[in-house]
Amino acid sequence: MRSEAEPWLAGTSIGAHPLSGQVAVVTGAGSGIGRATAIALAAAGARVALTGRRHAPLEEVAAEIARLGGEALVLPADVARPEEVETLFDRVVARWGRIDILFNNAGINTKQRNIHDISLDDWRQVIDVNLSGSFYCARKALQTMRRQRSGTIINLVSMAGKRASVISGVAYSAAKAGQASLTQSINAEERAFHIRACSIFPGEVDTPIIDQRPVVPGAEARAAMLQPEDVAAAVVLVAALPPRATIEELVIRPTVQRETRAEEQRARPEEEAAR
Repeated sequence: MRSEAEPWLAGTSIGAHPLSGQVAVVTGAGSGIGRATAIALAAAGARVALTGRRHAPLEEVAAEIARLGGEALVLPADVARPEEVETLFDRVVARWGRIDILFNNAGINTKQRNIHDISLDDWRQVIDVNLSGSFYCARKALQTMRRQRSGTIINLVSMAGKRASVISGVAYSAAKAGQASLTQSINAEERAFHIRACSIFPGEVDTPIIDQRPVVPGAEARAAMLQPEDVAAAVVLVAALPPRATIEELVIRPTVQRETRAEEQRARPEEEAAR
């Protein structure tokens, strides 16, 4: 058991509320990993700002956090719009005076995702939300974190950010690789301000984005995937470490790896043309 002198645990029960007094911003908080993580951060003691493009799901998450005794702030915004990001973070600071954790989770994909069939509009949208949105949020959060001389930025990447995947598609893979690079840049530039960043690389997670795949896995396959609460636990682990420790990359996969070659073949354009 750690000494009570540990500052990161000051005023908390050991292991019970390690984020007590901290403020977290969660993007894409209305469903899937964002929803599970917002609830997990609140359970760990953080006050949580919930953002996403749809108001109703955010209100549902806020109600669940309140039911559990936590505090949440609903702030709908589109992270692909820099002006909305500016307003979002200004409102969080106006309400709570600080930002300790940013979880860049907002992400989208499209049904057509091969180089030959993705539209230019779809390419731009995926890059704008998944990569540019993470950059806009990180840059704005850093203004407050630098003044505090503390903060943790966690980017939800993907195994597609380590190796491009036909299933994930060209735009999503490119965006996620860029997001991993963004984490590296934050750590390279912001260490002097005691700010740290982490890329979390999950394997398959059963979330609504799976429904956008060219070949949607069945119920049995989805049950074998990671669940949103598994990734949420990893986010809390990263955020709750003492400030002296940085997890720069965290890979989390399903324990049982399922066979995906048939889905990959069906997702390839040449295979589709031959069917």
